[in-house]
Amino acid sequence: MKKFLLLLLVLFLIFLGLTYWSVSIGPEKEKLSEVVERDQDSVTVIATNIYESNAIKRFMQGRNYRSTWEAPVKVPVLNLDSMTVVEEGGGQQTHSLDLRSPSGALYSLRSINKDPDPLIPGIARTLGLENIVIDGVSAQHPYGAILSAALADAAGILHTHPRAVYVPKQKNLEKWNDSFGNRLYLLEYETEGKVNWTRYPNVMEIMDTDDLQKLKSKHPEKVSIDKRALIRARLFDIWIGDWDRHAKQWGWVVMEKNGRFKAIPLGGDRDNAFFKIDGVIPTLLTNELVQPMVRPFEKDVDHLPGYVYPIDVYFLRNVPEKVFIEEARALEKIFTDEKIEKAFEAWPDVVNVLNYEDISEKLKSRRENLVKYATEFREEIQERELLKEPLKGSEKDELPEDLLKCFDCL
Repeated sequence: MKKFLLLLLVLFLIFLGLTYWSVSIGPEKEKLSEVVERDQDSVTVIATNIYESNAIKRFMQGRNYRSTWEAPVKVPVLNLDSMTVVEEGGGQQTHSLDLRSPSGALYSLRSINKDPDPLIPGIARTLGLENIVIDGVSAQHPYGAILSAALADAAGILHTHPRAVYVPKQKNLEKWNDSFGNRLYLLEYETEGKVNWTRYPNVMEIMDTDDLQKLKSKHPEKVSIDKRALIRARLFDIWIGDWDRHAKQWGWVVMEKNGRFKAIPLGGDRDNAFFKIDGVIPTLLTNELVQPMVRPFEKDVDHLPGYVYPIDVYFLRNVPEKVFIEEARALEKIFTDEKIEKAFEAWPDVVNVLNYEDISEKLKSRRENLVKYATEFREEIQERELLKEPLKGSEKDELPEDLLKCFDCL
């Protein structure tokens, strides 16, 4: 027994030593949105080199998408000549600006580089292990949203049309010039606004989930959502491995006809599509027993309950199983090998050289199990209780008690 405990102690000390060695590894000089070549209306830019590694760091903290973050990518330059900055936005990791075009359409300028500092636990700071959280961003694909959009197009799933742009310093950035100028961004439509930029007719407004709830509260019998469209969109999320899909990441294209309202789901924020985890530390931290809601993008879904969010229970509870299966089969039929491969044309060649083979193989493998995922997804939704807490983003809204539980409960 003593020998066994001694062995455990030795292994722990080795693990601890390798951990501190790993987190100490990084570039001598950090680069952020560094331009390596300029043309008249475009630049070739490196997102960042802060995920630079050696064999020890890759073993302990994973290979992830390190090479892609440091790949030189050619993107257009965006001058805000005709656009107006509305306000600063952003979530816990992403810095963003909301923009308005001359037509009134709302856009979001979302930083490709992330700042996970708010997510670092106090214990990690105390132990000097902040780099575990900071380096974890390398598991996100910097251009994953662009591929997600190309795939969504093939399935008729609404998206925000993200594209990578470089924003130089300019007077149109006003007071945000120093903090937002000379940076790499995703420019995409906002998931709210009065202007209809979608293919749907008779759109009264594009609104956030909390505003849809308020509309439902005002017109209980006249507001519905397209449940098939939401099921298809959520199965698509599972297929591409996008595990972070809370209520604030959804907008709704609301059509009005004959006094009735129908809402079509509009997904945004694709930071975690194709999330790639390997390495000793990330594998331990994202084990389903430790963190079930952070899922790796592999050839098969390892823990489907990690993809189920309160928004699924809220909108999709009691939808017949056959609807889930029909939508899964529709996606299987749509995403032929050719359709999957064509979507990668949305990426620059340099990114495809690094990631095409790995991601396309996983997409084709997961496609074969979509019906199984759909069945398990629906079962998990049915097993969960109706909501007792507000959806994310609706915490401050005064909603009827029944509407708090589910959308059709009112």
